[in-house]
Amino acid sequence: MSRTVSVELGERRYGITIAPGLLDQLGRRLVELTGARRAIVITDSNVSELYGSRALAALSEAGLDRLELCFAAGETHKTLATVSKLLDGVLRHSPAIDRKTVIVALGGGVVGDVAGFVAAVALRGLRVVQVPTSLLACVDSSVGGKTGVDHAAGKNLIGAFHQPRAVLIDVDTLRTLPAAELRNGLPECVKHAVIRDASLLDFIRDHAVDLLAGEDGRLTFDAEVMSELISRNVAIKAAVVAGDEHEVGVRSHLNFGHTIGHAVEATIGYDKLRHGEAVALGMIAANDIAVRRDLLSADAAEAVRSVLGALDLPVRIDGLDLPAIRETMLHDKKADAGRLRFILADSLGHVDIYDDVTDAEITTAVKAISC
Repeated sequence: MSRTVSVELGERRYGITIAPGLLDQLGRRLVELTGARRAIVITDSNVSELYGSRALAALSEAGLDRLELCFAAGETHKTLATVSKLLDGVLRHSPAIDRKTVIVALGGGVVGDVAGFVAAVALRGLRVVQVPTSLLACVDSSVGGKTGVDHAAGKNLIGAFHQPRAVLIDVDTLRTLPAAELRNGLPECVKHAVIRDASLLDFIRDHAVDLLAGEDGRLTFDAEVMSELISRNVAIKAAVVAGDEHEVGVRSHLNFGHTIGHAVEATIGYDKLRHGEAVALGMIAANDIAVRRDLLSADAAEAVRSVLGALDLPVRIDGLDLPAIRETMLHDKKADAGRLRFILADSLGHVDIYDDVTDAEITTAVKAISC
């Protein structure tokens, strides 16, 4: 069963299609969506091995000129150096590309961010179609047009807003994910529940076992359950993006759990802590601040913590360096005139922006997630 969610951005409106088997329809759908005759697939070494040949075959069947550009997998390769190498491949392609060329971002969040950034800057802007293959990318990074790379000073500090022409989510591609990588996307689902839809938290709790079920190294989730999870999450993300494309207001609600989470991720190391795990810890820390401010009930905070635990996500971690975390937070792009902006919940399903969180509150919150 195919599901479609729209991101309403006027003339730049686009659809997010969720269904099994979409990868093998890639070429036909690309022609229908863009009219392009040339596509450049940007992917990483892991996804290329799994799905690169199928994507290229689907493009070939639709008569498209196609090229695959591949970079080494992992957050440590989400850099300007990687973008530069990919741009060499795009701009030196023969025959030469033009602005009718479409970039296909095939992979997880790193691929989507990097390929989207390449599309944003090549020839001052090429169309990009996001084809996410990780749950994190499906429910979060493929939707909304944020692209970019990391810098030594922090995560995602270099980039551009560049909306995709479409997002095509083939839920079957998620079955080849390691269970740990599927778990990496679930905190963003919990985040959406906390900021907009408390009933979604119940759905995640009720289906936690099914979502993580596996056999012989392969995930065996029910496709309808996964499609429902993804569609509910992208509907939330789409509504927020449509209301605030460039993060000047309510879009910052999507940063719930990220202010401390990003700092923890950067200081621990991108190769040692997954993004979703960092967000899970960041949400617990944010809820600690909210509870101590009497904004959020202790029971609501515990409900979130309990769901994260049921998803086998960390709720505490060793080795946190508080001074390093605070220093990293000061360079966070979400800071406003040097003041950190925190997203705090006052109930499940509703959050607001606070720029008066003190050093003492941050210290206590970090201690709350420390072993």
